This record gives sequence, structure tokens and C-alpha cells, in this order.
Amino acid sequence: MLAPGSTIGILGGGQLGRMMAMSAAQLGYQVHVFAPDDHAVAADVSVAHSQADWDDSAAMSAFADACDVITYEFENVPVAPLLALDQAKLAPGPRALEVAQDRLSEKTFVSELGGTPAPFAAVDSMADLEAAIAGLGTPAIVKTRRDGYDGKGQWRISSAADIDPGEVAATPMVYEGFVTFEAEFSVILVRGRGGEVRFWDSTHNTHEEGILAHSVLPAPAIVGEQVDEARALAQRIAEALDYIGVMTCEFFATAQGPVFNEMAPRVHNSGHWTIEGAVTSQFENHIRAIAGLPLGDTASVSDKVVMDNLIGPEAFDIARHLSDPRAHLHLYGKQEAREGRKMGHITRVG
Repeated sequence: MLAPGSTIGILGGGQLGRMMAMSAAQLGYQVHVFAPDDHAVAADVSVAHSQADWDDSAAMSAFADACDVITYEFENVPVAPLLALDQAKLAPGPRALEVAQDRLSEKTFVSELGGTPAPFAAVDSMADLEAAIAGLGTPAIVKTRRDGYDGKGQWRISSAADIDPGEVAATPMVYEGFVTFEAEFSVILVRGRGGEVRFWDSTHNTHEEGILAHSVLPAPAIVGEQVDEARALAQRIAEALDYIGVMTCEFFATAQGPVFNEMAPRVHNSGHWTIEGAVTSQFENHIRAIAGLPLGDTASVSDKVVMDNLIGPEAFDIARHLSDPRAHLHLYGKQEAREGRKMGHITRVG
């Protein structure tokens, strides 16, 4: 067990790191953030911030020396600089990042574990794209293999004319056959250092313009019918990676069963409701897991929970948000409320 007063390092400075840091402080730990950003909102609630580029090996080494355990708040932390660190300090290990950072590798990995992703094909040229269209049909989604999130780096196409050939030539991509689904849901689990796995209830997730807008309990009946199968796959993924901490797998509920969408080796937006809506939040249990502490109860405290993301300038209409006495408002400390930017969330329980 990590002793109180020890230092937890977080790679990345966004809102997920901010909420992890707040849970770490509750458990008596100090937090040191490593992030290239001038204003890292996680650093606002942490005792130290190393501001440096990911490939600054001297800064990364000094950061690691100052930390007792190191974790991630987003999955696009470059893996190469981490390989020079003491691997025993990293939780989860970098293999989880390697898999999640490449959509083709991720889908192949999940398929080998018996999961069912959307039909897919690698696209490295227009010839590959045309072959995928012929083999998997349209409409379809074409995504960059790396770095895309919140609807970025992806295109819905009905023919090869719907995407710039220059984009295809410049960036390795993956072609995903279209999935007809009734609902989207997440399986969020925590795995402790001793191998214990616990799950939170799965919410019904709805997206707007590629960004999660709402997570709601209870989920539709079809999610309840398919969640056990989805959980079994998520647990196989966690065990194959010897994963420590909170991990999220997104699924489509379809007439044929749960279809795997993607994984995130971290706490997740669709689990923000757990702060007020579960006995132990995803953030606290992530800290417990990486610190070697006993895991907390993941049970929901109510049958009805709603989490709404606050996107762009609407987040600052605080009086309106709090006019509902049931509303739990979380603002992330971001200074610029750009359109399409996650600025906070509201949770209502009961």
C-alpha cells in the first residue's frame, strides 16, 4: 500500500486528472502533474506541475523520481518516453496505451480475445479505401488510426468521394462498417493490484456531434440484456493487459449482441456520474487501485441518475444550472469556453 503523504504522478493535465487529483487529496496523497500545457487544470489542484514536452527526457526523469506511482489521465501520452522509466511505477502499464492508441491494433486485439468489433479494414491508400467499400459496404466510418477523439479525425462516408485523397495518403486509417444499434453504453471497471475486478452500472450514453452529451440510469432493457457479455469481454481485456486502475470499454447494443466500439485505459466521461451516483466514484477507485488500497463499493446509490455534459459557453450560466436544487455542478477550471469544448458537467441523482 502507498503510504499517506506519498506522491502520485499524473501524466496529462486535463479535467480527468483534476478529478483524480481531488480524490487523491481526499485519501491523503499529494499529486504531481506532468503536462506540456501552459494552463493545466489538473495542476490547479495539485502540489506540483512539471511543464515540459513529452519527449523532454530530463524533465520526465526528474518527474518520475519525484513520484511514488505514475498514472495517466488520457490515452494519447506517447509511449516511447515512458519506456525509459521504472516500469514498476507505472499503473497501468504502457501496454494498455499501446493498444488503445492505435484503432487497428485495438480492434485486432479485441477480436483475438473473442470480442466483436464493427467490421473493419486497414486503409493506407485510396486503393485500400475502395477495396474496403467493396468488401464492407457503405455507409461507413473512416477514422484515423491514432489521436482522434470527440468526433475529431473521423468521417462518415457513402463513397470514396466523401474524403480528401490527401487525408488518406497522409494518415493511416481504419474503415469501420456501419453498425445499426439501439443504444450506446459503457462498461467501466476497476481492477486492483491483487486482480480483483469491480464494475459500475452501465449508463445509456447519447452523443451530439460526436461528443458525449448525456449518461443516464437506468439504461434501456437491451443494455441490461447484453451487459454481462460486455463485462466478460472487458474483464478479459483487463486481465490480458495485467491492468491496474479504471478502464472503460464502449459498446453498441445491437440485435446481434454487444458490438465493441473502443477502449480507454483511464477514467471516462461516461463515468462522471459516479461522483455523486455511486458509493465510490471512478476517480477514487482509480486512486485506490494504483495505490494498492482496498477497492470501494461500486454500487449505484439510486436507480435514477442523469449526467449532462456542459459544452462551450453554456457552462458559465451558473445561476441557471444551480436553480435546480438537485444539480451537482462541476466546472473544470478552463479559461476559454470554445464551441465543442467540454467545460463541465451536471449530475442529478434520484
